[in-house]
Amino acid sequence: MIFIHRLGWFIGLVLFQVLVFNHVHIYEYATPVLYIYFVFSLNAAVGRKALLLWAFFLGLAVDVFSNTPGVNACACTLFAFFRPFILRTQTVRDMTDDFYPSISTMGFSHYLRYVLIGTFVLVGTIQLIETFSFLRWGSLCLKIVTGTFVSVIGILCIDSMRRKK
Repeated sequence: MIFIHRLGWFIGLVLFQVLVFNHVHIYEYATPVLYIYFVFSLNAAVGRKALLLWAFFLGLAVDVFSNTPGVNACACTLFAFFRPFILRTQTVRDMTDDFYPSISTMGFSHYLRYVLIGTFVLVGTIQLIETFSFLRWGSLCLKIVTGTFVSVIGILCIDSMRRKK
């Protein structure tokens, strides 16, 4: 049952990303990257190999439909590699097997830092791979900062709506 639930989120977020969010470019700088919410919301009991596989296939699915060969797969896998460390630094208590990172379980400030650091890693990696140059340093930094800001706002909104009952 958990696998079907995860697969539903996986497919839904990939579809929203490739059909809607990839076509949103705020002043040609900020593009929301909200498919990463899937990796953010996985529970702490997910093993390292499973986490890396979920993240790789998530990024690969976005790459296939976005015609960006390997960019999102690389960035998403790199984020998944650092996710346990980021999560461990932002939790105030010991994580149990049923710990799902969210605003309600971590508190707003800890969850905001968790999402901010993780999104910065992902968006920074995507922008560095796509740009593949440091000639326009200011433009690159602006794209990373604005993309991270827009994505964090979107992820916080998704988490707030998802957890309300």
